[in-house]
Amino acid sequence: MDITLTSLETEHSALLKAKIASQIASKGGWLPFSRYMEMALYEPGMGYYSAGAHKLGAGGDFTTAPELSPLFGAAICSTLLPVLEALQKKGLPTHILEFGAGTGKLAVSILTRLNDLGFTLDHYDIIEISPDLAQRQQESISDAVQQLSLKTQCSWLTQLPENFKGIILANEVIDAIPCDVIIFQNGFWYWYGVTFESDKLIWKTGSPVEQKLLPESLLTGNFSEGYVTELHSPANAWMQQIAKHLDVGLFLTFDYGFPESEYYHPQRLEGTLMAHHRHHAIQDPFHLPGLCDITTHVEWSQIARSALAENVDDVYLSNQAAYLLDAGIGDIALEIGDPSDPETFLPISNSLQKLLSEAEMGELFKVFAFSKKLESLLPGHVLEDLPGLRGRNRL
Repeated sequence: MDITLTSLETEHSALLKAKIASQIASKGGWLPFSRYMEMALYEPGMGYYSAGAHKLGAGGDFTTAPELSPLFGAAICSTLLPVLEALQKKGLPTHILEFGAGTGKLAVSILTRLNDLGFTLDHYDIIEISPDLAQRQQESISDAVQQLSLKTQCSWLTQLPENFKGIILANEVIDAIPCDVIIFQNGFWYWYGVTFESDKLIWKTGSPVEQKLLPESLLTGNFSEGYVTELHSPANAWMQQIAKHLDVGLFLTFDYGFPESEYYHPQRLEGTLMAHHRHHAIQDPFHLPGLCDITTHVEWSQIARSALAENVDDVYLSNQAAYLLDAGIGDIALEIGDPSDPETFLPISNSLQKLLSEAEMGELFKVFAFSKKLESLLPGHVLEDLPGLRGRNRL
């Protein structure tokens, strides 16, 4: 892999590596992987999401579904609209809150589609920890609001509101929440963290993991010596907070991952951690800290249990392809494009293929949803009555 760095990029990564090395030294020569990942991604002014860099799209490090096509956001509106209309009928403000809004393209596609359907949203709020992405969001969303002459108020928040009524969205957010890594050695599970030797960040085994922290699959499965995987306490805590703060409405997220039985499969020997830089997938999470994105697949079973712990109505999991098809993405594509005109319809067809194909995003990416007090908004309805969520529930 040949990636030429500028002198500024090289210096940036070296400075962050030195800061991580200092942290390791201050902790006795060993750092939990979750702390390393937190610094690599979010260290103020230095981490991947905290320093200015072009992250998304063709010139960035990875591409998300909203970047591929506005059809993704348009299809999501099929799920959102019944809830928004029910809020409006109850005399409540119609409110969408998005976590980690990327370049703002998902927000723009949702606002555009709702406008096309004749629905005016009251509020679209965003919680974003990346300063440069927040700036890009403000520019793109402000342009869309002006062009469409929308009355929607858009705000950037620093924390989740209490007793939130409305819809909470998150696209490819959970995969970037720091995780811990563990390794199976001599019949026991140990923390697998980071040390610094010979000017290199390397793996180092730590203390044994308390059994109460291990999922059932890891306590009862048959794993080979040196098997490595992840634990997701911060992501599960985040999900529990989302469920706690949502008073009435819907939560919807998209991300890549597996339910517990697949995630902790004995043949998944090296876990799911991956780094990304300029559309290259890199297995070494210590490569160019501060310049590479670091992600882990989502373990959906514990995410669902975390939501249920806060008394949500119901939880739902399916793959992205099944969700988008049930949400009517095919019909929406025919609305905006003419199949008899290859010049205009071919790009639409290509983006559909990437969103739906099992070999692309269709199967690996999942949709996870939960509702809270949905019956109070839509009497006689449950979560799986909403368009997009009417297929087989994998939980």
